[in-house]
Amino acid sequence: MSYRDQKKYLEALKKFERNFTGKEQDEYKMFIKRQKDDEDFDSVSLKRLKELYDKYNKPVDLSKYDKFFKKNGDSKNHSN
Repeated sequence: MSYRDQKKYLEALKKFERNFTGKEQDEYKMFIKRQKDDEDFDSVSLKRLKELYDKYNKPVDLSKYDKFFKKNGDSKNHSN
């Protein structure tokens, strides 16, 4: 994983920092320190960072917004 990917994961986790458990908080702080030192993460650290990211960063379910927008197939030739 590249430095850019590490940075992306850490920035995304920053907004969830207050939800971390004590152990996760300690790990996150360690990741931040290693990032500041321009250190590449080893495979174990990368795996743990990805696990934290997957746990807290849930993709938004866009299907719940469908009711607010018309779909082309749903209209019944309404002409004005």
